[in-house]
Amino acid sequence: MRPEDWHLTEDVDEFLVRAGDFLRSRPGPHVMQSTWAERVRVRGAGASSGTGAPVFGVLERAGGVHATFYRLRPHGFGVSPLTPEWADCLAARLAALGHSLSRVSADHGTATAFAAAWRRHTGATPRLRDTRLRLYRLGTLTPPEPMPAGRGRVLGEDDLEEVMFWCGEFAAAVGESVALDAATWAGTRFADKRFTLWETPDGVPVSIAGMNPLIGGQIQVDVVYTPARLRGHGYAGAVTAEVSRAALAAGARDVVLFADLSNPTSNALYQRLGYRTLTDWAVYDFPRAALEAG
Repeated sequence: MRPEDWHLTEDVDEFLVRAGDFLRSRPGPHVMQSTWAERVRVRGAGASSGTGAPVFGVLERAGGVHATFYRLRPHGFGVSPLTPEWADCLAARLAALGHSLSRVSADHGTATAFAAAWRRHTGATPRLRDTRLRLYRLGTLTPPEPMPAGRGRVLGEDDLEEVMFWCGEFAAAVGESVALDAATWAGTRFADKRFTLWETPDGVPVSIAGMNPLIGGQIQVDVVYTPARLRGHGYAGAVTAEVSRAALAAGARDVVLFADLSNPTSNALYQRLGYRTLTDWAVYDFPRAALEAG
């Protein structure tokens, strides 16, 4: 295999023509590839809230696609599952072109292989983040029994202030640095989601869950949050079940979500709802490289 087998492009439409069938062939492991490609397709190059054009890559050999990657500033770099050989060829290709990377995000084996390859080709020392993630796929949805008192309410355009408040609370809780106001909202990763609030019988909101648009037959449940003072009442399970049901009703063949492995409560909850492990996920950070992006 040669590094040149990786075809790079800044044209997301070209990327999707080349790699669309491949991405749809394993929608779960390819969720981040598909999500960011669709955001760039819909929003344009500014979807990543950074400077410079996004770059997409496709590994093509013998007339077939074997792997893909995306690179968006400031969101780093994500790859589909790679063998160590493929990871080494990709690292060699990007290093030769002068690309600098702040991090890599992928399934644990791929991220580890690429981090080692990047160190060999650039000298950068990778640092594994403490946060460990697990990707789940919904099997048979099993709503909580009994459900807590209350109901789910889908938030619409008139609820922007409420949506921004809850997303801000979520971002603060997970250490995500993001500015959320009417001027910046459209450029955030939250803007293309549909959110559902769980409300008590007297209309008090107590938990929120969101879901991404349907992409290639798959929907990702993303953002599940209950304030600490309100946990332990079954609200997160109720609102996650509501959003999961809505995803299936919207036509999703696959429904996936990520969970922080350091939180056994949420992982156990998702499993009770019918989510099953697909793969563990890892992020390696790289020190600021001396090279400027090519």
